[in-house]
Amino acid sequence: MKRTPLTLAVAFVLIVIFGTMLFFYQVRKSHVAVVTFFGKVVHVKSDPGLGFRLPWPIENVITLDERIQNFDGKFEQIKLNDQNILMLSVYVGYKISEPDVFFRKWPNGSIAEAEKALEALVRSSKNEVAGRHNFPDFISTDLQQMKFEKIEQEILQEVQRRLEELRQGGNSYGVEIKFIQIKKIGLPEQVTQTVFERMTSERQFYIDGIRSDGELQATRIKSDADKQAATLLYDANARAFTIRGEGEQQMMKSLAILQENPELAAFNMQIRALEEFLQKKTTLVLDLSTSPLQWLKMSEPAAKDK
Repeated sequence: MKRTPLTLAVAFVLIVIFGTMLFFYQVRKSHVAVVTFFGKVVHVKSDPGLGFRLPWPIENVITLDERIQNFDGKFEQIKLNDQNILMLSVYVGYKISEPDVFFRKWPNGSIAEAEKALEALVRSSKNEVAGRHNFPDFISTDLQQMKFEKIEQEILQEVQRRLEELRQGGNSYGVEIKFIQIKKIGLPEQVTQTVFERMTSERQFYIDGIRSDGELQATRIKSDADKQAATLLYDANARAFTIRGEGEQQMMKSLAILQENPELAAFNMQIRALEEFLQKKTTLVLDLSTSPLQWLKMSEPAAKDK
């Protein structure tokens, strides 16, 4: 059987590829490779690129993701400090911080096994922290009373404390918890109606408070308006009294003058009456001898000298 150059070239390429797969491995960005020698960790490569290895089963390479990973905790009932029952679940973000420790802790770097252990640790910490809080810290008609961020931070600190204790005791998980957030809050069916009634009562309390403040403001505004009206009325009466007094003084002066000259007083009265007659467009048929019309009578022309 003849071996053509093409066959030899293909065979060479296959040998190169097979040799590369046996003696080299690749690490992608944001990943880390744990190299084991007969099952024991001998090297951790975190830089992206190719790495040299001995053929399996002498050396084996396990690739782990160094990015932040997450999982959801169980949605379960929790007894609070005020004896209320609440259903709560959290959202956990973690990162593999020590790949070699992580590989040794979990069989072949099993993510599922690690998350199972972390979930139990988070669950215990969540129950302990939530048990120190009261119902309004989670559910309330007053947004200022709820303490989501504070509770999340307390759960995170409790989990980190327990992981540090495990690490110091030689039982490190090889992971770092980056964040814990409350994902879902619920109420058991048997307490839902009671909670709604309590929330309605709290809301009614705020409504009554707002109504009371409104009525107080209305009373205060009305009182101020009445006070201002009384002040204005008092000022107006005082001004009217002053004007009336000034008018009476003028009247007394005029009366004194008229008393000294009765003929002038009679003349003024007749002129005043005449003004009253003539101030409207009215036709009157009267005797000119009637007072005060005699003043309208034209004087007769003087007789001519003969």
